[in-house]
Amino acid sequence: MHDIKWIRENPEAFDAAMAARKQEITAERLMNIDVERRKLMTEHQEMLARRKAISGEIGMLRKKGENADDLMAEMGTLKDKIKEAEDGQAALNEQLDLLLSSFANILDPGVPVGDDEDDNVEVNRWGTPAEFDFKPLEHFEIGEKLGMMDFETAAKLSGSRFVILRGGLAKLERALAQFMIDLHTSEHGYEETVTPMLVRDDAMFGTGQLPKFAEDSFKTTNDYWLIPTSEVTLTNQVAGDIIDQAKLPLRYTALTQCFRSEAGSAGRDTRGMIRQHQFSKVEMVSIVEAEKSDEELTRKTRCAETVLERLGLPYRTVILCTGDIGFSACKTYDIEVWLPGQGRYREISSCSNTRDFQARRMNARYRAAGDKKTQFVHTLNGSGLAVGRCLIAVMENYQQADGSIRVPDALKPYMGGLEVISPR
Repeated sequence: MHDIKWIRENPEAFDAAMAARKQEITAERLMNIDVERRKLMTEHQEMLARRKAISGEIGMLRKKGENADDLMAEMGTLKDKIKEAEDGQAALNEQLDLLLSSFANILDPGVPVGDDEDDNVEVNRWGTPAEFDFKPLEHFEIGEKLGMMDFETAAKLSGSRFVILRGGLAKLERALAQFMIDLHTSEHGYEETVTPMLVRDDAMFGTGQLPKFAEDSFKTTNDYWLIPTSEVTLTNQVAGDIIDQAKLPLRYTALTQCFRSEAGSAGRDTRGMIRQHQFSKVEMVSIVEAEKSDEELTRKTRCAETVLERLGLPYRTVILCTGDIGFSACKTYDIEVWLPGQGRYREISSCSNTRDFQARRMNARYRAAGDKKTQFVHTLNGSGLAVGRCLIAVMENYQQADGSIRVPDALKPYMGGLEVISPR
């Protein structure tokens, strides 16, 4: 959500920001609507004042027994004009709000210019990909040979882009999720949170999924949305609130099922678990003061990287370019884990600073002690991590020639003594 006052004061900067996003909107167009809206507001206030004055004059004339027909006629005309001005204001407010909420966040100056993921810039790399004395398999080949990853039965139940996990792989996914939650709560200072997975329109609007990305999510027949990520529920906890600054930062983490329609992904990652309609994810959300959000983004990214380091999974971190960054973000770091079966790095986490973009949509603010004025909070989100993709990475990096999978040391306490997942 953009601030029309800021746009009025910085029209050239706004135009440059939208040009970087390749979005066709100009400050002039928005300001023209705003000028007309404010003109109607002024006229409306003047007519209300005139109506109040006429009412007083009519009362005085009636007390004197004098004729007030002309004033009564004017009062009737004013009533119609006031209603017309109110309707006009409402229409212009709706038009302006729709536009202000439909255009992406202003990017941080440090975001590299580029067209797509090929132009993202690597900023960190950890670990050395293992060398195998056999041809490493992709996760779905490993899982099907183990007899623990079943896409065929899942398709019978639900269609494509679903999976059933069994036995050791089901336990391994559960262990990964528990390990992530424990790490973020015990070492990284996040509060574990259990949230709904069905939300109303306002929640989806607050974090930027609506109205622009409705087709990317699933909606029930009674008007609830299935969350695409618990970023929606964790962030919207502060919607409409004024938070005491002393309580900041707020840091939340949650393990939830996530649901995405994968609109526009036809033909991409059609085999395996990379791109599913339903998947588990551990999310991290931070609510912070404005001046601390850049520092919090660095911290959050390190929290996600630490998960991979504890699991011994090689990764690289990239800063997303102007052509690849998400709608609500002003700056994003993607963490990509090494998948030997594919022979390349694949995204497993995105950590983003939205600054006050989501807070304006949610009207989420904070106030310093003794200060009457409020400020919008800054909100950040990050995957810590996508559990299914982490399962894929463990399977491919810890696979053995006989088709089994070694359990990473960090997960052994969660696996009930199981150290190797072997074919049935």
